[in-house]
Amino acid sequence: MTELDVDHLRSWIGKQETLHDQVTRFPIAALSATLDRDDPAPAAGDPLPPLWHWLYFLPTARQSVLGPDGHPARGGFLPPVPLPRRMWAGGRFTFHQPLRVDEAITRVSTVQDVTVKHGRNGALCFVLVRHEVTGANGLALVEEHDIVYRDAPQPGEAPAVPRPVRTDGVWQRDIQPSDPLLFRYSALTFNSHRIHYDRRYVTETEGYPGLIVHGPLIATLLIDLLRRNTDRPVASFRFRAVSPLFDVAPFSVHGVPDGQGAALWAHNPTGHVAMEAEAVF
Repeated sequence: MTELDVDHLRSWIGKQETLHDQVTRFPIAALSATLDRDDPAPAAGDPLPPLWHWLYFLPTARQSVLGPDGHPARGGFLPPVPLPRRMWAGGRFTFHQPLRVDEAITRVSTVQDVTVKHGRNGALCFVLVRHEVTGANGLALVEEHDIVYRDAPQPGEAPAVPRPVRTDGVWQRDIQPSDPLLFRYSALTFNSHRIHYDRRYVTETEGYPGLIVHGPLIATLLIDLLRRNTDRPVASFRFRAVSPLFDVAPFSVHGVPDGQGAALWAHNPTGHVAMEAEAVF
């Protein structure tokens, strides 16, 4: 088991990072194609769909500083958690106004909290990061980003108890998590985490059965399902990853409107929840 210096890791609380970018057009067209949408070409002033801000403020770590998992070496803005497995656990968003094509944008990120818990399979470290994104007219969105770090798999490790999925979905879309889909999303977000493209690494080193579908991609597919069925603007959105999805089988995304918003979820082929989300109009 990996020992964690909790006090040292918590000394990162309050650390900030400020990045500047511009809502350029090519990533928008490329993500639209990746999601198999037939959108018109982006034009100046068009609103950026919710969650598509993940196309910007991308990390540009030099090749020489990447760690064994393909991520930048630990430390810097995020605390140097020594646990080897890192996942996007969830997020919460408040949308104040849309970002717009060609707009100059700024993101101020703050490490809000670092907590350590001990589960049945070892230590878990949760890092909460708050992002505030502003455009020409002020604050556009606030994002709270949950990151979880886990220990390496242990021999005989008990799998998580699967949660049955709800069956009252009104909207549904089936997704084939093909290599090109995962490659395109990794490329668009400049994500070099090897669990999404290096099959030998993810199966032999991290012990998973196949390539892992990006958590942000699943969340984007959920809110894209909402967009395909209603044009009402989203005021807030939250999602939580429950269990990973792999490229070894198709999965599906589902939704149920409730008047004030919608419940959304993704489930794997065995009928168990992979991600759950809620949107409020």
